[in-house]
Amino acid sequence: MGSTSDKISGLANEAAGNLKQAAGKATGNKTLQAKGKAQEIKGEAQQAKGKAKDAVKKVVDRA
Repeated sequence: MGSTSDKISGLANEAAGNLKQAAGKATGNKTLQAKGKAQEIKGEAQQAKGKAKDAVKKVVDRA
């Protein structure tokens, strides 16, 4: 996956995770809240991976 697709997937997972957490809080569903938090963290990691790929590409392009 390229850096852009990693960042887009990360944003999507983070947003979906936030929605799940909100729904879990609204309904009192702790399991849904936990799944939402896990998905949010996954999204943050994907975004970080995309940013790291960008940074490596910039270094390689300069060399």
